Amino acid sequence: MQDLKSAIQHGLYDPAYEHDACGVGMVLHMKGAKSHAIVENGLRVLENMTHRGAENADNKSGDGAGIMLQIPHEFILLQGVPVPEKGHYGTGLVFLPKGKAELESCMITLTQHIEKEGLKLLAVRDVPVNSEILGEMALCNEPHIKQIFIVGEEGMSQDELEHRLYILRKKIEKEIFNSKTFSMATKRSFYVVSLSTKRIIYKGMLSSEQLRHYYPDLLNPHLTSAIALVHSRFSTNTFPTWDLAHPFRMVAHNGEINTIKGNRLWMEARESVLKSELLGNINDIWPVVQPHMSDSASFDNVLEFLVMSGKSLPHAMAMMVPESWNDKNPISTELKAFYEYHSLFMEPWDGPATLLFSDGRYAGGLLDRNGLRPARYLMTKNDVMVVASEMGVLPFEPSEIKEKGRLRPGKMLMVDTETGTIQYDAELKENLAKAYPYREWLSKNRISLDDISSGRTPKYSVDNYTKLLKVFGFYKEDIEKIIIPMAAEGKEPTASMGNDTPIAVLSNKPQRLFTYFRQLFAQVTNPPIDPIREELVMSLAGYIGSLHKNILEPMPEHTKMVGLSNPFLSNRELDLLIHLQYKGFKCEVLPMLFDPKQGGTGLEKAIDTLCKQAEKAVDNGNNYIILSDRGIDPDHAAIPSLLAVSAVHHYLIERRKRMQIDIVVESAEPREVMHFALLFGYGANAVNPYLALAVIEDLVKKGDIQLDFYTAMKNYVKSVNKGLLKTMSKMGISTLRSYIGAQIFEAIGISSPVIEKYFKGTTSKIEGIDLNDIASDTLEAFYEAFEDDFVDPSLINQGIYAWRRNGEYHAWNPETISKLQMATRLGSYKKFREYTESINKKPEKIFLRDFLDFDPAKKPIDISEVESVSAITKRFVTGAMSFGSISREAHEAMAVAMNAIGGKSNTGEGGELPERFATNARSAIKQVASGRFGVTTEYLINADEIQIKIAQGAKPGEGGQLPGFKVDKVIAKTRHSIPGISLISPPPHHDIYSIEDLAQLIFDLKSVNPIAQISVKLVSESGVGTVAAGVAKAKADRIIISGCEGGTGASPASSIKHAGLPLEIGLAEVQQTLVLNGLRGQVYLQSDGQLKTGHDIIVATMLGAEEYGFATSALIVLGCIMMRKCHLNTCPVGVATQNEELRKKFIGRSEYLVNYFNFLAAEVREYLAMLGVKSLDEIVGRTDLLKYVKSDINKKVEKLDLSRLLYFPTEAKENAIHHIKNQEHKLDDVLDRKLITTSRMAIDKTMPIEISHVIRNTDRTVGAMLSGEIAKKYGNTGLPTDTIKCTFQGSAGQSFGAFLAHGVTFRLEGDTNDYAGKGLSGGKIIIVPPTVSSFRPEENIIAGNTLLYGATSGEIYINGRVGERFCVRNSGATAIVEGAGDHCCEYMTGGRTVVLGATGRNFAAGMSGGVAYVYNINEDFDYYCNMQMVELSLIEDTYDSRELRQLITNHYVYTNSPLAKHILDHWNTEVERFMKVTPIEYKKVLQDEKLEAIKKKIAQVEFDY
Repeated sequence: MQDLKSAIQHGLYDPAYEHDACGVGMVLHMKGAKSHAIVENGLRVLENMTHRGAENADNKSGDGAGIMLQIPHEFILLQGVPVPEKGHYGTGLVFLPKGKAELESCMITLTQHIEKEGLKLLAVRDVPVNSEILGEMALCNEPHIKQIFIVGEEGMSQDELEHRLYILRKKIEKEIFNSKTFSMATKRSFYVVSLSTKRIIYKGMLSSEQLRHYYPDLLNPHLTSAIALVHSRFSTNTFPTWDLAHPFRMVAHNGEINTIKGNRLWMEARESVLKSELLGNINDIWPVVQPHMSDSASFDNVLEFLVMSGKSLPHAMAMMVPESWNDKNPISTELKAFYEYHSLFMEPWDGPATLLFSDGRYAGGLLDRNGLRPARYLMTKNDVMVVASEMGVLPFEPSEIKEKGRLRPGKMLMVDTETGTIQYDAELKENLAKAYPYREWLSKNRISLDDISSGRTPKYSVDNYTKLLKVFGFYKEDIEKIIIPMAAEGKEPTASMGNDTPIAVLSNKPQRLFTYFRQLFAQVTNPPIDPIREELVMSLAGYIGSLHKNILEPMPEHTKMVGLSNPFLSNRELDLLIHLQYKGFKCEVLPMLFDPKQGGTGLEKAIDTLCKQAEKAVDNGNNYIILSDRGIDPDHAAIPSLLAVSAVHHYLIERRKRMQIDIVVESAEPREVMHFALLFGYGANAVNPYLALAVIEDLVKKGDIQLDFYTAMKNYVKSVNKGLLKTMSKMGISTLRSYIGAQIFEAIGISSPVIEKYFKGTTSKIEGIDLNDIASDTLEAFYEAFEDDFVDPSLINQGIYAWRRNGEYHAWNPETISKLQMATRLGSYKKFREYTESINKKPEKIFLRDFLDFDPAKKPIDISEVESVSAITKRFVTGAMSFGSISREAHEAMAVAMNAIGGKSNTGEGGELPERFATNARSAIKQVASGRFGVTTEYLINADEIQIKIAQGAKPGEGGQLPGFKVDKVIAKTRHSIPGISLISPPPHHDIYSIEDLAQLIFDLKSVNPIAQISVKLVSESGVGTVAAGVAKAKADRIIISGCEGGTGASPASSIKHAGLPLEIGLAEVQQTLVLNGLRGQVYLQSDGQLKTGHDIIVATMLGAEEYGFATSALIVLGCIMMRKCHLNTCPVGVATQNEELRKKFIGRSEYLVNYFNFLAAEVREYLAMLGVKSLDEIVGRTDLLKYVKSDINKKVEKLDLSRLLYFPTEAKENAIHHIKNQEHKLDDVLDRKLITTSRMAIDKTMPIEISHVIRNTDRTVGAMLSGEIAKKYGNTGLPTDTIKCTFQGSAGQSFGAFLAHGVTFRLEGDTNDYAGKGLSGGKIIIVPPTVSSFRPEENIIAGNTLLYGATSGEIYINGRVGERFCVRNSGATAIVEGAGDHCCEYMTGGRTVVLGATGRNFAAGMSGGVAYVYNINEDFDYYCNMQMVELSLIEDTYDSRELRQLITNHYVYTNSPLAKHILDHWNTEVERFMKVTPIEYKKVLQDEKLEAIKKKIAQVEFDY
């Protein structure tokens, strides 16, 4: 049994960061005919999605499974329960504690409340269960399960009873939760699964297959329903509980709500503006959101509340999960007004989601605005409908199927089982939009700030300019490295080579409060978004105003707001806001100032006063307050703006007055993106950074920015907005409305009392500064500014971004760099020890590990007994630096060195030239990143380890771009692209939107190369432990934890400085969580992040690492001198450049690296001997050997507390603390094994063969292992065309035909799921409906999302429509399809795509190469095409016409498509309906090539003459 209480209290594990993802499904009879077949089919759907759920370390306990049904009235009567007629009683299961006394107490509480509500407990039934099938973990937590039956007074209607049951349940939940008599364990054990007159839920901590056997009720043929909603859960950790299984009371959710912290806080804030006659006194049922539950449970709580207060199900769903309603979404103005109206008081619950919902009568589904979860449906001619995460979850005869479709991004679908009608999105939303005159209300009451003008002209300059610069810390780097690039170019500044300065709490220099916070980011459990290429779902629009009336009641008064297109306020806009009384808007300016003489006490008093003033401003009827730090003088210092905003925001939430007022900030402090993001994240609605604007005006006057002031300001605003979008999108958040107050940050080095009082709900793991420290950091510069002889700060370089003699201390400085280079070039271990001594005893502590040490053993051993240098160097790897970001010479030197010492080098995401595969320059680790550059079957089978890069330390949650000028012929060849074309890596892997998607990719890669280990690279952040647990359960062999300090290439400066956590915190959290879970033994744990010495390695080992990554140090050994110019292609030593002249200056040699790693290993051996152990394995995870070394270098450091890092879980006595066994990948029985056996002669002797086979959705990644076998023998060339021809009948599982090799042809008669043709490497795939199907192929969905992701060559022909992101990152395949969803051809760099039908939005976003042809049947394609990088033309060129015709002819030959036949039969007229999509960059490259060819011809002709 896990000691979770101790782990949470003393360690780094935090249940708040638990995640889950899942498979969801629904089977229903559209006419409401109840039968046991519906229940049985629901269970079969669940069992056919087993691979989407997960098991725990005991391989028996599931993460959760459940089913929602209509109440089975006849079955209940047969159990001898004397219930009245249908609809006149309520029933549901209740989870109760196992202890007899606690069970009785809970039942007494239940009974008392039932009587209090004027209801009657009719009967209690012990639910029969089969506990024998449970795993150990599920059994430990198994509740006692009873079914209760409740009736109302005579004549009470079903609706009234339903409401009374809801109120009853909420009151009981509140009573139990607030009870002083019940223990926390009892409170968690008590849970009302459901209580309704219409529906009942069976669920538990079960696997998909266990559900039917655990609850024998479900096997009874008399248990009938017309609706079965099912769910299987994949929790990232192994502490799932019975109550967190889905379905909840109305919803089963496959996804992640990224804004959940903010959603919960705002729901709390709304209490004072919620009233409902149907629910009586809302205080009785408060809180709406049940504490300590999952994001899905909270969503369900709010949905149920809205429905119970009178909203329809579609209305409530559309309020909570609105589709994007900007100009790129073709919806009516009425519907846009509906969304805008509701956005005034309900922020989106944002994140990737498939939501299936039911109230027992209506049943439906909704997809998130970006379509980041799969949801497919089919309807039969017998009125059965199936909606699920996959196709093929139930077998149907093809002739039975009437329609196949998918839920589209932001769209809804609902069936009324009483009337037997189905309502599609357009009808549902039209009814909602027309219910009230929303557009009229908005146009009359809502004003836009952009439309208001004034005769006043506020100035931008400030008095005491230099003094203010000093007070607010605007130094030379702030101005030159941040403000000038932003104002001059309109983009965020870029930097290189990671961060080797101390985190704020360790720094001896005063720090702004902003620097103690770190951005959170999405990894694995949900995807980040590309805010540039997918801006159609992003929005910075907001409102300022207040809500005083009941928001549950539609009324025009709610629309009295000031609309902002973005949250940045210029001085002019702020002045307008202050003077809007004539429009009926009232505001008050509150000073953010305190008395400097009183220090920390004065700061605390001033904040308390400010909070009370804010409350008074609400009571006085103000619409918004302006928190201002203007008025600095010797007696008034500024409260840090972040502290003021968060304090006021939380205070008003607690007082239930936050909805009644908005917060505007007028501050001199914010200047960079992170500052703005923090202010919004902690509650500000808009910000005016008046000093940053004064700096820009001054720079323009001095000529440092060669623009007029208004253009420079516009650029600055643009870069802030772009940076905000990027920061939001890192967490997968689309709208500022959701981001405000969502607190998507963690603190590092702030004390618990400060967090608890002012930043409630924020994680801070190592303690640190208190209010006195914050005051003294603020006042040091303040007092200096009021001295007569202070130095102009704009002349002082603090050395934050690059080393300066008197600036911030850097770990890599001229001394450490020269010592390391000298030691490794001379091959001198003595010099190396001088280098490590200078690192280990540096004058200032920079990293957390500098505070950790270990004592020598009482009995050290002789060094001859310690494992050898070569045994240790096997654990070393070099960082994933792509060929493209660094030079070929540097890349190969690393590979040669690592192969020489038995370690491993990493290709990075740029692929590897095949000619290196059989040489000593082969990289053992082949990386698979989001761009999939060069990822072919041949590449994968030439790996010892395949690494899935989820994030990188320097810029987690972001993608990247290799500009065209860096893509020469060799890089283009390596990446399977074209020279001169920009190559974009998306922020997410488009086949990893959830944890079960990662499990699928691991399965894909393991299938291609069963002998390679699969590793997953994560970045340190709070919650990375639970993510790592999910990764271990997804069957990764190795987990890499990167610290935020690392990073060798170019990255946005704000990411380098403000995203991710130090390596030590992430590594310790992962180790603790995996040990708690019993999962540590099945994975290797590797870490990297500024590791430099043997001491670093020993500390990392004791924290849990057993392998170690080196990147910056490796580059320094090869000659890097930390000029930090990687992003400029001007590296003066030829390391990080493609410039041929500069590359000649490269003097690095692999021998230097061999020396470095051998020296490191030798030093490690010395430490091991001193510790009295023979091998590193003996100290892996032994935090009990580490000690905290106190430092009194400054007051802040004295308060540091690293005890959570050093927590040694009690489970470590029983569970493994390092790798002891390999993962079970379950590849023995896959379909490919049969295909390989049957095709052996074809593989060995290229003899043609034909195979026919039935296929099911549980047959995943078919073709990958077969292709791996072919690539082993023939490389990328593969077999001759059509050597192996396979025909499949049925519904194929995910990744059908992934990495299919040349010479293999797959024909599928049926349909397939997501990721078909992923990484296609020359094979041919044909997908057609079964011949007996009666539906029109071009109108029905036949394949899922993200097809042909990263394909490099081959062909695919699809006789039907497909989902989102068709041909994403296609770099060479030919694809023909008859209709596609959103984001088709996204990031495409090569190949041909033909779409014979309608496309979704955002076609060709980020497309830099290849050509697409689109059949513009509706003559509106230009609206759906993203024109940022492409141009459209008609088919006027003979070559184009010939090429297109041939492609469609091939499609017809392979698929017999009626649509293709029609087009070919009427070619001369139909060809005019096609549009050609050509990337502008690609067109230019082609023109240059043609020009070059003509020049050569002319030169040849001249030569001939």
